[in-house]
Amino acid sequence: MEKSEIIGFLRSEGEERSSLFRRAREVRDQTLGNKVYFRGLIEFSNICSKDCFYCGIRKSNKRVVRYEATDEEILTACRFAWENRFGSVVLQSGERSSPRFVDRVERLVREIKRFSGGELGITLSCGEQSRESYQRWREAGAHRYLLRIETSSPALYARIHPQNSLHTFEKRLEALRLLRETGFQVGTGVMIGLPFQTVEELAADLLFFREIDIDMCGMGPYIEHEHTPLYQYRHLLLPREERFGLALRMIAVLRLLMPDINIAAATALQAIDPAGREKAVAVGANVIMPNLTPCQYRRDYLLYEDKPCLDEDAELCRNCLEARIELTGSEIGYGEWGDSKHFQHRTALP
Repeated sequence: MEKSEIIGFLRSEGEERSSLFRRAREVRDQTLGNKVYFRGLIEFSNICSKDCFYCGIRKSNKRVVRYEATDEEILTACRFAWENRFGSVVLQSGERSSPRFVDRVERLVREIKRFSGGELGITLSCGEQSRESYQRWREAGAHRYLLRIETSSPALYARIHPQNSLHTFEKRLEALRLLRETGFQVGTGVMIGLPFQTVEELAADLLFFREIDIDMCGMGPYIEHEHTPLYQYRHLLLPREERFGLALRMIAVLRLLMPDINIAAATALQAIDPAGREKAVAVGANVIMPNLTPCQYRRDYLLYEDKPCLDEDAELCRNCLEARIELTGSEIGYGEWGDSKHFQHRTALP
């Protein structure tokens, strides 16, 4: 698929758009089947060393109440996922790389593997780390890692991040390379509908995913947060409904471009449309992340405004998503890791 063809798909309307969505769903079902896999999301800390201009938990946002869930709170959420046959969990946090933080994540991963008898799959999303840290976490039992690049355009990346050594495009690329070299299933993603962003750049993002040969993708519409520097450019944004539609097209085109990767239905979709995640599943996504974060912390992990499911406990969230997924004609892969077939193909011995 050439860039010009991708741009055409991203601008499609009417029957052309409907045809794109139908084809993406067909490709997903033919390649991966119609199962959707749960990844129980545990946002265990909002303490962050980064100051990204779009993020509500950026270091300089003094209005945020910082928190760190206890080990027992985290493990209780993981036990819920295991006992309810979610298959996998995602441990997500703000970006830190202190020895204490690295040690803690390793300890948590080992304990999750121990109590579940190795049954519970583990995805990490804890930012840029050293090769040694990634290696330790991989050896402890984590096997997937999500590190969103947010945009593959170096120029746009520079506009949405501070200009210092902590926030370089090159470091982000290097971290993705290290994850691959240390044996992780590598996931990344972008924000869709950023200020200053063009459709041409979004098309380039999709080609970037193919170029670096990702195993999974989590991307969704950019949603502004009033306590961030990027909020001053909200007048440049597409209406939220248009960002939502563009995000669905991005998912559909990526499914055609990389048929055997895992694609998550981002929670941000539901912040715009109550049925947002189901609509993503209907156009090619095959992963959903029920929020298992203890309720008392959820309002303090606000990367963007209008985040959904802030008051639903884990049981309610599970029941809600079960019903929603059934409406899409898909089934839930209970008790399965749902590893990326692309990763399996990429790492298979000749």
